[in-house]
Amino acid sequence: MEPLFSNSFPTADKRAWLAQVQKELKNELTYENLYWHTEEGFTMEPYYTADDLAASGIHKTLTISQDSQKQVPGWLNAPHRRISDEKTDNLHLRDALTRGADALVVSLPAQTDLSRLLNGIKLSQTPVYFRINEPATAADFLQSLKTVAPYQLKGGLLMEAGGTTAEATRLTTDSPLFRTICGSSHAFHNAGANATQELAFTLASLADTYDQLTNEGLTIDQLIPKTLLSISIGTSYFLEIAKLRALRVLLKRFGSAYSPMVSHQASFIHCQTSTFYDATATPYTNLLRATTEAMAAVIGGCDVLTVHPYDTVLGNPPGSSALSATDHDFADRIARNVSVLLKEESYLDKVADPSAGSYYIETLTSHLVDTTWTLFLDVEKRGGFARALADGFVHQEIARAYQAKLDAVRTGKVLVGVTRFRFDEPSIQTHKVSKNHMGLLADRRLAGEFE
Repeated sequence: MEPLFSNSFPTADKRAWLAQVQKELKNELTYENLYWHTEEGFTMEPYYTADDLAASGIHKTLTISQDSQKQVPGWLNAPHRRISDEKTDNLHLRDALTRGADALVVSLPAQTDLSRLLNGIKLSQTPVYFRINEPATAADFLQSLKTVAPYQLKGGLLMEAGGTTAEATRLTTDSPLFRTICGSSHAFHNAGANATQELAFTLASLADTYDQLTNEGLTIDQLIPKTLLSISIGTSYFLEIAKLRALRVLLKRFGSAYSPMVSHQASFIHCQTSTFYDATATPYTNLLRATTEAMAAVIGGCDVLTVHPYDTVLGNPPGSSALSATDHDFADRIARNVSVLLKEESYLDKVADPSAGSYYIETLTSHLVDTTWTLFLDVEKRGGFARALADGFVHQEIARAYQAKLDAVRTGKVLVGVTRFRFDEPSIQTHKVSKNHMGLLADRRLAGEFE
């Protein structure tokens, strides 16, 4: 049976569509004026068809791209809390789990009473992801954790790549769902890197970590299942969706370079909303940014999502004088509910890869895969990530990208609430956010230059 009205309208290809656009708008350059020249160095058209993918050759790699994507829908809603008082924080964590959280991300001080902090939270049921101040002490931390929770653990360690040991991984061989090896993009993202740099430098730092761990006696088959990628998500909606999809393709290629037998294993990705694009002058506008970023993260295929509260960049811990405890509780609740709403009202947890087949997204994904892999190989030729960082190459590349972002805002790009559409908000005393541990890379905020 033929589709309804199939014979009522003539077929029209892209050329006919463009001709009609130019005719209606009386401007032959209308389409070209909508080109997007990305920071990553390629140009995106506003409209793509299947013929475009065929002409560019992208259709040949489309199956590889889609096969690399997440196959199971849904994600874990994992709010973040910085621990300062174990007893009080335990109440907050347990409350979050009753109000929509599926997992937890906790930042720990040097000395933490884990038995008090985790009282009533069973890690065999609730994944907990730990940020620790000294990644080199990961093995000692895990020894303490296993004393408190002597059963199969879920969760993992969120650390910059290079901040773990083979012993930390061996200690959790009985907990396959607890990941001890982390590749992180946050340092690069917060320094101002573009998407290509963020992905390439994350892969390069992970390669250094794998080299270290294989030298310590672990095999690649042991490393891949214990690896967690932690990625910052910015405000460029379609680009961020494509960034996560490109990351999965790249990780599959990256793994196959070590062993063809491990390339089939699914990647595990934690995403957090960006602080780089947040504002302190108008903090409520951060709600808009976080919602856009969270939606991009789940459509892009994250496994775990942390939505930062809108007051995160104010640098005020709970109980400080700048914001009341009620304000902090409100900010935490709204951040947690962003993820809840994307599930319960938008039903984004019902489809594993909702952007699959979009000609625009597939094209953008393909471009990011190509540019990232080229830069990654360049870093490897320079001796690996650690050497490229020490030589200043990473710093110089990111500095240029950050300057391009600044120039774009100065020449008209809008930062809502900072450079345009600004409205009065309560005056809030802000505190300096901690510096990046890598030292050579600055921890920046784009809006900070204009507040």
